[in-house]
Amino acid sequence: MAMDSFSASLMKDKREIIIAPTIYKFANFGEFAQEFALGERDVVLTNEFIYKPFMEQFNLACTYVFQEKFGVGEPSEAMIETMYEQIPYETYDRVIAIGGGAIMDLCKLLGCKRPSSVHELYFKREPVIHEKEVIAIPTTCGTGSEVTNISVAIVKDEKNGVLTGGETKLGLVSDDIIPNKVCLIPDLLKTLPMKPFAASAIDALIHATESYLSPARKTMTSEMYSVKAMELILEGFRRIGENGPEARLDYLEEFVTASLYAGVAFLKAGCATVHGMSFPLGGTYHVPHGESNYALFGKILEIYDEIKPDGELAKFKALVGRILGCDPSEALAKLAELEEKILPLKPLHEYGFKESDIVDFPVSVMANQQRLITNSYVPMTKELMERIYRECF
Repeated sequence: MAMDSFSASLMKDKREIIIAPTIYKFANFGEFAQEFALGERDVVLTNEFIYKPFMEQFNLACTYVFQEKFGVGEPSEAMIETMYEQIPYETYDRVIAIGGGAIMDLCKLLGCKRPSSVHELYFKREPVIHEKEVIAIPTTCGTGSEVTNISVAIVKDEKNGVLTGGETKLGLVSDDIIPNKVCLIPDLLKTLPMKPFAASAIDALIHATESYLSPARKTMTSEMYSVKAMELILEGFRRIGENGPEARLDYLEEFVTASLYAGVAFLKAGCATVHGMSFPLGGTYHVPHGESNYALFGKILEIYDEIKPDGELAKFKALVGRILGCDPSEALAKLAELEEKILPLKPLHEYGFKESDIVDFPVSVMANQQRLITNSYVPMTKELMERIYRECF
């Protein structure tokens, strides 16, 4: 499989790792607001359910905009266009993202020069030009988007330049959209319900795992961040598995830190097949990102273990075994068992996935997700993807 141009360009970059944003940590939103002197030329993109308990009391002069006013779910062409209309470019100097992955993706765009067309931007026919300061504050512990160079959206699909009538999920990749500053405020995760918390934490685990197994782009330092992220996340899962969902509340700082570590790891080493195969699932059936990844994660690890059990996967199983206190030969099964306690796994058909998707989705993945499947631990083919979808169906 030929390497895509983005991965090839990263391979030419001999720096071990790139951490572009300056990273801060605060006890609460008030400390952050005081340190950064939020004012009338700042726009804060967040959710009302986050604003009410954490921000409203401070009566700041900045402009608060709620993402749900543009639409629900992951960013789409229509949502981005509505956002552009409601937040005129000349009205702000800084943009502060306070929320989950969708808000991070949207705010990265608010920091850039406005394109003539969102569609053209995501199909890489418009340039990405960073012009305004972006401050990212995650309120989940999964995407790692606060430190990455990608903004994901559901866009109108096209083939050979002609719209197909369907939709697909694409990543806009550019170092120009990496936020300028990141602020970790674990206090903001306290109101996150268990299900989205679990899905986002599993997503961070997948980021760390795929970066760790990346055959071409992994480096010594990306491995270090991957390993530390996995250690923190699996220890947190172990505590939840033993003591119940409320145990997460005493471990929020570790979870949000692990998510950032995993984001740093995949910024350099990349995500892979799990993300590539989950994109059409999320784009077609609007399955939340972390949950769509989780639906395929275990089966893909099983396939990797079947085809290439030695090498990096053997090291991964040893690592998981050490953390979970089991033999490496039992690591994948014990990991799946622990994840099931955190978030019950659903078959694909419960999301609306159809039998015809078993054949159609691999075609979409091969056409649109080369930057991801290039990093697959084993060479990925349409036939192998069909098998994975079928066995997850």
